[in-house]
Order: sequence, then C-alpha cells, then structure tokens
Amino acid sequence: MATSVPTSTGVGVVPVRSRADRVARKVLFLEPDAPRASIFGAQDAFSKSIALSAVRCLITYIAIPLLGPIVGLSGAVGPILGFVLGVVSMVAIFFSTRRFFAADHRWRWGYAAIGGSIFAFLAVGIVIDAVRLFT
Repeated sequence: MATSVPTSTGVGVVPVRSRADRVARKVLFLEPDAPRASIFGAQDAFSKSIALSAVRCLITYIAIPLLGPIVGLSGAVGPILGFVLGVVSMVAIFFSTRRFFAADHRWRWGYAAIGGSIFAFLAVGIVIDAVRLFT
C-alpha cells in the first residue's frame, strides 16, 4: 500500500511507491512519482474496457460465424475484423490498466494480471489473423 510524504515545496503529496509500482508506471508511460489520479477515472475506464470486450466477443464469436454464411462474407473479412477488433481491445486494456495505476487503485495488480493475460491472447490472435491475411 502506498503511503504519502510531503513534497519539498509542501504543496502536495507524493505517494511512496514500491519498486514494482515504479517500473509498472514507467512501462505505462506514467510519471513514477506523480500524485494519485482520481479513482473514478479508473472505474470508468474499466467499465468501458469491459463493454468493448463484450462487443468484441459478440462480433467475433457470434455475429461473424452466424451472419458470415448468410451474408456471404468472404474469407478475408473475418481476419481483417479480428485484427481490427483485437488492436482496439489491446488499446483499451492498456489505457484502463494505465488508469488503475495512475489512481493507485488497490486492485491494480489483479487487473494487470487479468488484462495482461487477455492482452497476450489478443496478441496471438492478431498474429494468427495477420498470417491469414498475408498468406
């Protein structure tokens, strides 16, 4: 848990963070010693990320398999759509994780683990879709 210490100017509070938190903040392009952001931003980003993931799953696993043969989608549409949806989902996961760490949310590491796992699966899916597109 991060504690706070006064800044040298006395105008704010800089949280004391673990080495792991500082490294994660650098990876997420956040200042390691920045003050906490609002927790409401993290919760809002999480809600949007979940909604985006739900839409992606509905399109990928229900709409394309059911409507593809009916509408006559060619074989190239699925990988293109999968690629685009995967990239959009990865960006959403990145920014929601960034918000969790900016707010020093107590579940930031749990979300990072789950989001990182999904991120990895999406990366594999993007590579598979790219191979299908270019072969």
